[in-house]
Amino acid sequence: MGKVAAKMKVMPNSPEIDLDALQERLEDALPEGAKISRTDREDVAFGLVALFPTVIVPDGAGGTEAVEEAFAGVEGVESVAVDEVGRI
Repeated sequence: MGKVAAKMKVMPNSPEIDLDALQERLEDALPEGAKISRTDREDVAFGLVALFPTVIVPDGAGGTEAVEEAFAGVEGVESVAVDEVGRI
């Protein structure tokens, strides 16, 4: 079974969110078998900064759904979307 790299877009629910703490909560919420290889940050608007973690997951049934659901349940997350996906 191969692996998939998925770049996710995670929007915090406020510009006042501590992004380092949010990034740690995202890492703690990862489902088994998934890992974050890197996290980029991008200014969105009015001081709001989006996190773009690149998550490595096994290429199996469900794909990135478990990661999306886990990230959506993290405190301080407004929305989660898959930005890019590719096999590695």
